[in-house]
Amino acid sequence: MQLAKPLPKYMEQRYHGWRATTYDENKFWYQRLEEEGQRPRAMIISCCDSRVNATAIFGADAGELFIHRNIANLVPPYNPDGDHHGTSAAVEYAVQHLKVAHLLVIGHSSCGGVRGCMDMCEGHAPELEKQTSFIGRWLDILRPGWERVAGINEAADRARALEQESVVISLENLMSFPYIAAAVEEGRLTLHGLWAEIGNGRLHSYDPGKGNFTPV
Repeated sequence: MQLAKPLPKYMEQRYHGWRATTYDENKFWYQRLEEEGQRPRAMIISCCDSRVNATAIFGADAGELFIHRNIANLVPPYNPDGDHHGTSAAVEYAVQHLKVAHLLVIGHSSCGGVRGCMDMCEGHAPELEKQTSFIGRWLDILRPGWERVAGINEAADRARALEQESVVISLENLMSFPYIAAAVEEGRLTLHGLWAEIGNGRLHSYDPGKGNFTPV
């Protein structure tokens, strides 16, 4: 069985276009990044959704942002059990080794992962309830958020509230990491919660004092 095939033609053409323009115009910067290593000022945890592009939102260049993406931009609680933890490993590397100054969690509108959690919690997605479902067990992280919004009558409002809860839950779980709590307490790290509206390009920031999201 052939393990991998060549790049699709459209990707190959886009690569050559990037190499001839963006790279060629900034090749000394890329060489410097390779020689000196990365020094990103911020880590971003965002959804895998292809419509969410944090690099574009913040106009970032190569080397500026350390980005980790997963289903529904979730961070699990601190759990050093010796198992595989991709998100926790990325967080550890960013905070402990890269010494980022800011850690941003970005949720977004029309999130399929959040919708899946809502369907699962409402009993409409039995396939996600199965122990063999990687997606379902990952979305269990969001169940405490679901309990906070379950009483909202309108489905669209409930979904939006749960999308924002995915950010809040992740911020709460980040603070369960001892080295993150210490860095925040000492002023070496700041946490930020954001929710992006895909259709109108608006960005909302979480205000922990008020417990809500306000436009940036």
